[in-house]
Amino acid sequence: MSTETTSATTADADAVLADITAMLRDLLDENGLEDVEVTRDATFHGDLELESIDLVTLSADLREHYGDRVNFAEFVAELELDEIIALTVGELVDHVVASLRAA
Repeated sequence: MSTETTSATTADADAVLADITAMLRDLLDENGLEDVEVTRDATFHGDLELESIDLVTLSADLREHYGDRVNFAEFVAELELDEIIALTVGELVDHVVASLRAA
């Protein structure tokens, strides 16, 4: 991978992380968790304390922002329960970047 491609990949991931962080910040604020730090390593269940209904809301936010190119429900459906519980923000960012590239 060239330096230019690596830079573009990083820029894309940084932009997607910023978008997802904003979406998560809204959810966290609604749940009274405004002090929780959103990082690539943060897990949705353990660190961010999000419930399944919050993930449904996040899925809708992703679809509204990115359109049909990003299907969070399909992504999660392919995971085992323990993988869903351990899912990190970074894994979602990587999925979104890959989905946008494939579209």
